[in-house]
Amino acid sequence: MKRTPRIDRLWEIDTLRGVAILMMITYHLVWDLWAFRIVPDIDPFNGFWKYFQRATAGLFLTLVGVSLVIVTFRRLAPTAGPHDLPPVRPYLLRGLRIFGWGMVVSAVMLLSGMGYVHFGILHLIGFASIAAYPFLRYGWPNLVLWLLFNAAGYFLMERTWDFPWLLWLGWVPQNYYPNDYFPVIPYFGVVLLGIFFGNSLYRRNGRRFPLPDLGGLLPLRGLQWLGRRSLIIYLIHQPLLFAILWALGFIQM
Repeated sequence: MKRTPRIDRLWEIDTLRGVAILMMITYHLVWDLWAFRIVPDIDPFNGFWKYFQRATAGLFLTLVGVSLVIVTFRRLAPTAGPHDLPPVRPYLLRGLRIFGWGMVVSAVMLLSGMGYVHFGILHLIGFASIAAYPFLRYGWPNLVLWLLFNAAGYFLMERTWDFPWLLWLGWVPQNYYPNDYFPVIPYFGVVLLGIFFGNSLYRRNGRRFPLPDLGGLLPLRGLQWLGRRSLIIYLIHQPLLFAILWALGFIQM
């Protein structure tokens, strides 16, 4: 039986994920400098840094969608039709694992007294890894859904609510100031946008477009190394930043 060629790791995806990792570390360092009053005049919530943070999250979540499509292509049977899907179990397990790490982050933030994270980016990625399953083989419908999620997000952003039970969806309670908040509306739409790009730019046997192989260049190899370890770096980078700031005498622990 002839098999569909497997898509190997794509250097451009790992490279972009590495860029997103560096952007994340940069933003969180800025946040630490503000939170510990090391540079009190810096403002991580407005102006340049606000949009830098949004660009970082947008890049991460778009790549989640693209990566889900590429993984799906790898798992498809050679005889799969245009809308067939591989078994759901790996997506379910991956989603639960990432969501579980999100719960660990929530517990650490609560116990440390440094704020709270009820539905942060790891919770969203875990949710999206499961909820995106029915949409993985579609292109343009995901672009339309992204537009709808975006519009709904603007609607919810202008309102607050008297109950906290739907904050994971985007219904924000009054006086709610979490450290990390990525509700399903609108951010699941960004993952669906990534699925649109994944199906538009890639196919079962590789790219739909010619691209020179630049993955061996030294700077890009470093970014790819980061990109392949994005979860563990996300989990440890803040403690490492705290340790560095403590070693330099900027904070007391």
